[in-house]
Amino acid sequence: MKKYLIIVLALMATACKQNNEEDHAHNADGSHVGDETPRLDYTIWTDDTELFVEFPALIVGQPSKFAAHFTVLDKHQPVREGSVTVSLVKGEKGIRSTADAPSSPGIFSPLLQPTGPGEHQLIFDLNTPQYTDKIVIEDIMVYGSLDEAKEALGEAGEDGSISFLKEQAWKTAFQTEPVTKGEIYDVIKTSGVWQPAQGALKTMVATANGTVNFSTLNLTEGMEVTRGQLLLNVSSQGLASNNLSAEVAKAKANYDQATSEYNRKKELYESKIIPKSEFEKVESNYTIAKAEYQSIASGVSGDSKQIRAPFNGFIRSVKVANGDYVEQGAVLISVATEDSKVLKSQIAPTYGLTMENFKGLWYQTETGNWKNISDSDGGILSISKDVEKDSPLISVFAKVNDVIPVPDGSLTQVQIAMGDGKPTTLVPESALMEDYGNYSVMVQLSGESFERRSITIGKRNGEYVEVLKGLQAGDVVVTTGAYQVKMASMSGTTPAHGHEH
Repeated sequence: MKKYLIIVLALMATACKQNNEEDHAHNADGSHVGDETPRLDYTIWTDDTELFVEFPALIVGQPSKFAAHFTVLDKHQPVREGSVTVSLVKGEKGIRSTADAPSSPGIFSPLLQPTGPGEHQLIFDLNTPQYTDKIVIEDIMVYGSLDEAKEALGEAGEDGSISFLKEQAWKTAFQTEPVTKGEIYDVIKTSGVWQPAQGALKTMVATANGTVNFSTLNLTEGMEVTRGQLLLNVSSQGLASNNLSAEVAKAKANYDQATSEYNRKKELYESKIIPKSEFEKVESNYTIAKAEYQSIASGVSGDSKQIRAPFNGFIRSVKVANGDYVEQGAVLISVATEDSKVLKSQIAPTYGLTMENFKGLWYQTETGNWKNISDSDGGILSISKDVEKDSPLISVFAKVNDVIPVPDGSLTQVQIAMGDGKPTTLVPESALMEDYGNYSVMVQLSGESFERRSITIGKRNGEYVEVLKGLQAGDVVVTTGAYQVKMASMSGTTPAHGHEH
C-alpha cells in the first residue's frame, strides 16, 4: 500500500483539546484523558483514504476505545456508511473488533481489550459501498500495566501546531495533496486564443430551394442539440419550379430505368452477347442515376428537406429567419461542440521552440485554474516556420480534447514548456499563500494538526510550482482551504469537537 507520508505519532492528542472546556477525547469507560492514561494518535494516507486514529495506550486487560476518523481523499469527505474492523495481531494470533457503522459521519469507534504484552500490528479494514481499503500500523506496543505505559510514553506538551478539527474540514471546501518529486521545465509565458477544432463545427446549407420552417420557435444561438435532432425543414410546397417532390419523382424514375437497363445488360454481358464497353457505359449511367436519386431523396420528408444536427453540441449561429425563402447552397445554421478546440498561441521565434524540444502546454480554465493539455490526451498540432505578415511571431497550434465552455475567439493564459526537465520538488500552485511576495503553505502534520511553513519557490509549470526550500517529497499540504486553517490559528481558541469518542 502506497503511503504519501510517514506515520505521525503524537503522545498526546493536543491538537483536539479545548481551552477551558472538556477535552476532545475520552477513555473507554467515559473518563477524561486527564485521568492519566496516555493517548496515542496516528495519521496515515493511502491512495484513497486518510486515517486519523486516536486511542488510549494499549494495556493488557484494559479496554481501549478507538476514535478512527476516515476521510475519502477525493473531495475530502467523511466516510458516511460502511464498516471498520480493527485487528490487533502478534504473530499468528490476535483479536479484532468491528464497528458496523460510523458513530457519527466519518468516525468509527471499535473497542479492543488486549490479552498479551509486546509489539503488535494494528490493522484497519474499511469496507464501504464505494470501495475498500486496508491500513496497517506496525510496531504497536501493548503494555503490561498503566505504570509501564506512563513510564514508556511520558508526557507530551504543546507543540505549537495549529488545530483544525476533522469536523471543520469535512464541513468546508477542503483538500490536501502530497508534495511530489517531478521534472520542472523552462516555460514560455504567453496567451492563446480558442478556435474550433477540425470537425467540431459544421455549417448546414440548403440542399434544395424552398421556404425555411423551424422545428421549434426557440431555435436560437446557444441552444443545445443532440445528434439527429430535427432543426428545420426547407419546403418546396407550392413552388411552380424546382419543386422537391417533382425532382425526387424524376430522379426515382431515372434510377428505376437505369437499374432495369443495368440488370438486362449485365445478363447479356455475362453471357458474352454484348461487348464489355457497352456494359460499362450502362453501368456508369446506373451508378450516376443511383447517386443522384440518393442525394435528392436523402433527408426528404414529404415535400421538405430535413436539416438535422450532425452531432451533440449547440447552435453556434442561425443565418435565416423562420419563413425565409432560400436557394440551394444558402447557409442556414451552424452547429458546434465544446468537446474539443484548437488553442493558437504566438511566441517570438528567438525561443527556438520546435516539435522536438516541446515538452508540454498549460492553459487556464474559465475558473482560473491551470490545466495540462496532456490530461485529456491533447497535444501539439504544429509550429509555424514563418512569421505572420503583420506580426514578427510564430504560431503554435495545440489540440485540446476537453470541454471548453467559452466562445471561440476567447483568450486564455498559456505556458509552453520546452527543453530538458530538471528533477525537483513540486507543490500544487493552489497550495501557495502569498504575503507581499513571500510564500508559505499549510502542512498537515497529522489528522488535526497543521503548521504554516515558509517556502522558497522557483519555476512554475502550470498547476505545479518548484520548491527550492521548505518542503520535501511526502509532506502533505492543504490545496483547498488553507486560509480557513490560517484563520483557525488566529482565533485564539480551539473549537469544541462536534462528537463524542
